[in-house]
Amino acid sequence: MKGSYWRATLGIACALCWAGLAWAQGSPADLYGALFRDVQSARVFEDGKTFVDAVPRRSPAEIMADYARERPAGAAALRAFVLTNFTVPGVNDHQPQDLRRHIRALWPTLVRQPGEAQPGGSALAMPAPYVVPGGRFREMYYWDSYFTMLGLAADGQGALVESMLDDFVAAIERHGRIPNGMRTYYLSRSQPPFFALMLDLSGNADPQVAARRLAALRREHLFWMAGAACLDLDGVCQRVVRMPDGSLLNRYWDDRDTPRDESYREDVATAAAAEGRPATTVYRHLRAGAESGWDYSSRWLADPASLASVRTTDIVPIDLNSLLLAMEERIARRCDAAGDRACTEEFKRLAARRKAAMDRYLWVAAEGRYADWDRGSRRPTTIVSAATLYPLFVGAASPEQSRAVAATVKRVLLAPGGLRTTPHRTGQQWDTPNGWAPLQWVAIDGLRRNGEATLARDIARRWLDTIARTYGETGKMLEKYDVEERRPGGGGEYPLQDGFGWTNGVASALLERYPDLLGGQ
Repeated sequence: MKGSYWRATLGIACALCWAGLAWAQGSPADLYGALFRDVQSARVFEDGKTFVDAVPRRSPAEIMADYARERPAGAAALRAFVLTNFTVPGVNDHQPQDLRRHIRALWPTLVRQPGEAQPGGSALAMPAPYVVPGGRFREMYYWDSYFTMLGLAADGQGALVESMLDDFVAAIERHGRIPNGMRTYYLSRSQPPFFALMLDLSGNADPQVAARRLAALRREHLFWMAGAACLDLDGVCQRVVRMPDGSLLNRYWDDRDTPRDESYREDVATAAAAEGRPATTVYRHLRAGAESGWDYSSRWLADPASLASVRTTDIVPIDLNSLLLAMEERIARRCDAAGDRACTEEFKRLAARRKAAMDRYLWVAAEGRYADWDRGSRRPTTIVSAATLYPLFVGAASPEQSRAVAATVKRVLLAPGGLRTTPHRTGQQWDTPNGWAPLQWVAIDGLRRNGEATLARDIARRWLDTIARTYGETGKMLEKYDVEERRPGGGGEYPLQDGFGWTNGVASALLERYPDLLGGQ
């Protein structure tokens, strides 16, 4: 009896002890008083349990002293104060140092298995597994995939790189081109031609595979150059432009002049706002802008304040011609490896002619930049853009040109959170304040290989800080970012998407190259 009595007494004492300890700690309502009431009353978080489960990053007394001094008013200011002072579950409880592990875990969620086309559906047949960008982009896209592949290669996913190359080869063999994306409504246009550079990422040395891929690459070149056979008196046809000296360069184009299936309502509205212009002309320019991947940007607008002034097919772009130069050089090398001397010499000549035309028409020495060329004014456009770095990226710039471009980048395009797309604030998503993963990679890789390693590393550091900071606050990898404020980006025809294939790929590739920038991964 006596033992039972003491055990019971001890149990009551311990219970009182724990109760006293809990009371001493205090509930969130007790500890954070006015802050607690303001956050919950303003519904800063949808679920009332979210804030009360948060963990303070310093003592409650210090937090409350700052709260009394700052007196943040309104839900947005309250939220900012809370996120600065607390780790909030499901909101900002992701650590930037976990970024690469997060990306590696994301790859399987973005993989799709091969499938046949379904009658009445828009999806194209895909013979091998592939990676999608994520969100509303539930099919494989052309230029996105190169930057995705960079990350797959860095993260030991070489088999996926090879299977995606198989998909692109099959697309060229079946359709004569790589479409914008793997849907029927994308078949009338392509995207920036990165297939030649994708092949550089392959580890497959099988001669039969190499021969098939070279044939596909040559067929893609024919697609881009088909207009050379039908040049009119104005010196243009399809994607080919005759320059004033007779040399041939390329532009973006679309084989159709109707509203885009996926943006029908938006295109009809834009054409209606384009007073005095035929709707079919506006549709063609909009579609060509979609082929460029920069949909949309001041690069393509006669009036940067009006999308209705779009004129994409009037522009000879520096990025497209840089990529076609890289394609011609790689065809020459692959033909040489295959022992095809006639092909080798032909594509060496084509590459040399293109390089000379780019230097003559697309290099603006007085301004230290590569530029797009305006067929109407017969001179370079005034828009400075991140496309100026493409010649450095493909190895087409001289040391003097590279130094001049680097200086222009520092002066005009370098932002706190990475590289600006352009310095123009138009509301279009391919203008400031947005930065995009593919353009960061083109800049960083191009500068690094042209003796500008310090600037390259600085852009990488700024960009990784932006995406890591946003990941820490949202737990998401996003399609684009505001590089002025280092936060999620905006603008465009659809809500901001997460996933996100090319952001993941470039982040992994950069962390493989600069493993110390986020404190090690």
